[in-house]
Amino acid sequence: MVRISEDLIRRRAEHNNGEIFSLEEVSLHQQDIERIEHIHKWCRELKILYLQNNLIPKIENVGRLKKLEYLNLALNNIEVIENLEGCESLQKLDLTVNFVGKLSSAESLKQNLHLRELYLVGNPCADFQGYRQYVVAVLPQLQWLDGKEIGRAERIQALQELDKVRGRVLEQEAEYLETREKQKRSGLKETSAMLEHQKQEHPQINQSLSENQNGTHQNPESSSKAHTNAEDKEREFWEKPCAFTPESRLETHRHLEDKRRANEKESEKPKTKTPRTLITANGRVLNVNEPKLDFSLTEDENNCMVLDLHVYRHMDTSLLDVDVQPTYVRVTVKGKVFQLVLPAEVTPDNSTAQRSQTTGHLVLTLPLAHGDIKPKKPTVRPTSVTSNQNTKKETRAAPGRELLEVDPGLAGSLANIVPKGKESSHKPLQRSQPHQHCGVEERPVSKDFLDDPEVPPLM
Repeated sequence: MVRISEDLIRRRAEHNNGEIFSLEEVSLHQQDIERIEHIHKWCRELKILYLQNNLIPKIENVGRLKKLEYLNLALNNIEVIENLEGCESLQKLDLTVNFVGKLSSAESLKQNLHLRELYLVGNPCADFQGYRQYVVAVLPQLQWLDGKEIGRAERIQALQELDKVRGRVLEQEAEYLETREKQKRSGLKETSAMLEHQKQEHPQINQSLSENQNGTHQNPESSSKAHTNAEDKEREFWEKPCAFTPESRLETHRHLEDKRRANEKESEKPKTKTPRTLITANGRVLNVNEPKLDFSLTEDENNCMVLDLHVYRHMDTSLLDVDVQPTYVRVTVKGKVFQLVLPAEVTPDNSTAQRSQTTGHLVLTLPLAHGDIKPKKPTVRPTSVTSNQNTKKETRAAPGRELLEVDPGLAGSLANIVPKGKESSHKPLQRSQPHQHCGVEERPVSKDFLDDPEVPPLM
């Protein structure tokens, strides 16, 4: 039950700087209020009071609001129009969709001389035969009833037929009040039966609670059965036919309130989220892709593996956390783990991580720890064509040996290495044929020696 408190009114009086003594308008709608109280003491200057969509069963404690002009009590549980005689300035009263069945109580509004508008649509009395004629006749100050203007001809006719209409209305009112008493008695019986049923269920509930406190787990079959029973009871509550009465409306509200509190308690319980397994108990690293990112893993010619992770383009780099291990890579993207097992061992200390400025991708360069050194491809140099190209002898390199490539244009300059005083002991150098050898002193030649005409002599 929500009660009208000073703090509630102050929070609703923000436009008045929180001052309630001079407040002229206050809205207390949809607060689940079940009683009007304290307002006539704290807010004497009120002119407009909104109390619609609450659980108020009775009009009370508003008689001292002498300046009140508009009172909205729509969508409540009011059954009788009363206690409004002191509201001398009341001009508009809204009682839409309540439970006013005693239509004769509307005559209490005769004292409200300034009353111009009255709304009773959606009440049981609005279904009475002669309802409008009766209200128009007993409240001559009214100008509008249920949003429809009262004409002069309508008022004259209603006054002429008032005695006959009043008798008819009082008969219907008596029948309704009798039915209403039966509804109240049946409602009390249902309430007592419900309380007795709850008492019978309490031992089972207490037993289950004690089991949970002792740490014993409930059988999955029994828990599923309890869940099914709860669903059946919920369905039965909403599908069970009942009359639209203040008791049924109050019961529905309390049922929803209990359900809301149960959901809040359930949400307040700490949820133990099982962490995702990244490495098993036996030490096996698992592949994990929680952020569901595309990636590619390739190997370049520098004996490095390159991991291209397609990270979101506009995501800040501070939200990335990279951890490189010899056998796997782990990247945390906004709290979600991407882990990849590498096909070969790498060196974490020499690894690098870069972010692409165009695509936003994260590129990891991971040098292999035991990679094979790949030989570079040999470069082919152009050879000069001479007149004696057709007369050259084809030579083959001996097994396990490589030929040394020398620029043919350097052959002439190598001849200057020999001192001039010793030129007589050498053969003359043929300048016209730069690819021929310089003359040197003959020495014994081994059997495995192969003479290459393109290699200059070594002095």
